[in-house]
Amino acid sequence: MKNLTLKCLIGVLAITLLGGCHRDDLGTDGKKKIVIGVSLLNLSSEFIVMLDESMQAKAKELGVRLIVNDAQRSADRQIQQVEGFIAQGVDAIILNPCEVDASSPAVDKALAAGIPIINVNSETQSKPTAFVGSHDEESARIAMEHIATLLKGQGNVVMMQGFMGQAAQLKRDQGAREILAKNPGLKLIANQTAEWDRAKAMSLMENWIQSQGSQISAVFAQNDEMGMGAMLALERAKLKDKVIVVSIDAIADALQAVKEKRLDATVFQDARGQGATAVEIAVKIARKEPYEKETFIPFKLVTPETAAAQ
Repeated sequence: MKNLTLKCLIGVLAITLLGGCHRDDLGTDGKKKIVIGVSLLNLSSEFIVMLDESMQAKAKELGVRLIVNDAQRSADRQIQQVEGFIAQGVDAIILNPCEVDASSPAVDKALAAGIPIINVNSETQSKPTAFVGSHDEESARIAMEHIATLLKGQGNVVMMQGFMGQAAQLKRDQGAREILAKNPGLKLIANQTAEWDRAKAMSLMENWIQSQGSQISAVFAQNDEMGMGAMLALERAKLKDKVIVVSIDAIADALQAVKEKRLDATVFQDARGQGATAVEIAVKIARKEPYEKETFIPFKLVTPETAAAQ
């Protein structure tokens, strides 16, 4: 009877173990799939959606599983998500940080747990295992240099900031100010956050139109969502033909607007390249293969003359 009971227990245990390993968890080689936890800044942003789509495509190609969470712009939520990934025992974590400082504990917790963490698109104060992104100050230099060229070095500029405290916002602010310092004929007359958001940017631009009126020569928006919001507000006020708008990311809407000559220019940031590369590096680290600790993907100016090539 004891032997029979022992055999039953062993049988139940075997069934439980087999049941816990679904086909979806197995790779093409029959081994357990690599599992990567992903915490993204905000999936209501078209750029972040492109980042997510590229990660999903690359994960499918490589036969790995992603667990994707939306942090909804909350660093606290992002830390909780990383704690959840640690509890689940994922093989690697990809972090698209909400803030430089406030998201740093997420990196610290992953590293303390012995789980590699790859920052994508944005940085943290704490150094991750690897980083994939672009030099954000470069994008702002490109955008502001184009504004300086279109205005022939003379005019009043307003700048729409991203989510305050995020690496992209800080570095794009830095890059823009470097070019403004080199062009004393350009004056920054207003500077405020619209938090990467199209609707908030539209409202902010409407306020600037009321307060600054005909003084505004150009708008530099730190991303396309805000650039589109500014453009729409200017069009409603019938001022777009008098005000230059340049933004960053080259999302689909912005590219179309550039082709139609409604938006003066955008700066292409390769979301798909960043997302795919982040997954590739996460897989290499999980497999203990050599990997690049830092990967920087260059920006490129897109004007009505070059938009068709995108």
